[in-house]
Amino acid sequence: MSRDEIIALVKQKAAEIVPNLDIKSLDTSKSLRDYGASSLDLFEIVSELMRELRVKVPRSELNKVGTIDGLADLLHRMASLQATQ
Repeated sequence: MSRDEIIALVKQKAAEIVPNLDIKSLDTSKSLRDYGASSLDLFEIVSELMRELRVKVPRSELNKVGTIDGLADLLHRMASLQATQ
């Protein structure tokens, strides 16, 4: 899956979970927290993304992510690594 496809998936999952989130105006250089996502929302979004992409991401790596772009980059990198194993 390409990085752009992962960005689209992140937006889709976020829109399903975060109330009143308009994905058309979503700035991927910001955090989902900037759009009202709670810690529980973030956990649910990341869990669903990992399940759908069939990847496992260490919490230590997730804790370093601050933006939607950062999350997409991490998921893309992990998916690429796991696909080669």
